[in-house]
Amino acid sequence: MEYRDLFDGNRNPIGEKVAKGEKFGAGKFIVVVMVFIENSKGEMLLQKRAESKGGKWATTGGHPTSGQSSREGMLAELKEEIGVEVAPEELVLFKTIKTQKTFEDLYYLHKDIDIKGTKLQKDEVQDLGWFSKAEVENLIATNQFFTPHLEPYFEYLKLKQEGK
Repeated sequence: MEYRDLFDGNRNPIGEKVAKGEKFGAGKFIVVVMVFIENSKGEMLLQKRAESKGGKWATTGGHPTSGQSSREGMLAELKEEIGVEVAPEELVLFKTIKTQKTFEDLYYLHKDIDIKGTKLQKDEVQDLGWFSKAEVENLIATNQFFTPHLEPYFEYLKLKQEGK
């Protein structure tokens, strides 16, 4: 069984954890991590979620397990879902979004990844691809982009507009 740490509204650990998929009370939060990977052509790496997970395109993400930091959780998700290993300092935390139940930590990674050399976690991911901004916008317009990743994607665009 996989567990996640619980936090209060100020992101202080409360010494409790919850099993994956289990509901938890009001005023308690879990951490979610996502990474926006950009190559030297300005394309974004997206993964197509497994059909059992909706089959839509999304950025790589997940939840740190109990005892993992946000960054450790992001590194683990990259390795588990798409078989990519990066150094911790390559991940740049650029935004945290607080929702009703989560703290969503958004990371940026600039890296040219050869997707032919990746190993996908088949129960989570069915495909991987590089997409231009226009192609991502088309995925959004045609409802092929994972809805919970829309707001984080727009935060990523703001980062890009600021020239960072």
